[in-house]
Amino acid sequence: MNIRQYLDSTYLKTAEQAGIAESESVLIAKEFIQEAIDERFKLIMIRPDRVALAKKMIAEANSNLQVGTVIDFPEGKSGLEAKLKEANQAIKDGADDLDFVCNYEAFKNGDVDLVKEEILKCTQLGLANNKVVKWIIEVAALNDSQIIQLSSLIKNLVITNFKEESYSSVFVKSSTGFYKTENNLPNGATVSSIILMLENASPLPVKAAGGVRTYEEALEMIKLGVKRIGTSGAKAIANGEKTQNDY
Repeated sequence: MNIRQYLDSTYLKTAEQAGIAESESVLIAKEFIQEAIDERFKLIMIRPDRVALAKKMIAEANSNLQVGTVIDFPEGKSGLEAKLKEANQAIKDGADDLDFVCNYEAFKNGDVDLVKEEILKCTQLGLANNKVVKWIIEVAALNDSQIIQLSSLIKNLVITNFKEESYSSVFVKSSTGFYKTENNLPNGATVSSIILMLENASPLPVKAAGGVRTYEEALEMIKLGVKRIGTSGAKAIANGEKTQNDY
């Protein structure tokens, strides 16, 4: 198995979040992009303002590396127009994958129509531009019942509104990796949450993001059925080591 083709190498911290200067943040982003090129990973997941830089480096390296970015990250509550605006810019900059943060708080508060409209309109935009769309549901913010309901909602919207050949291009994704949990509980993918997603999102594919830190954990996720794994420690995982990175 070529595990590298399951790995979305990820660097999503802003300079402020990392506690560094903007210039240093750019250098780290470049290092992650170059590493993803060299290691032949599936994709580099980068912030929207780094997409053009990644596409330039990939073109210069004559690489097949794909570029993904996050939309309305990390809280997902900016509203439909903000999501569409940011996604349109990412498309112009050349992003291949658009990972939208679902407005999971609105969902939890019962505003299901708002969530449905965002999922429908943003998915339409992505698919119309031949992009892969992923919906981050933030499993650490949800209970088991809510994970089931939100995964099913996304699945049903896609099945109802899009052709079968599009299903493989719309993922349900576990986590941002930035959610703050209480009592040091996991804030990313867990085996139990991924099983619930797989059972209720199918036939849509699932991406496990956050919390996968070893080759063995990555292999377990793949054996369960996930099609992508998001990690900031992709090189360590691919080399059979444990990553010390926090996402």
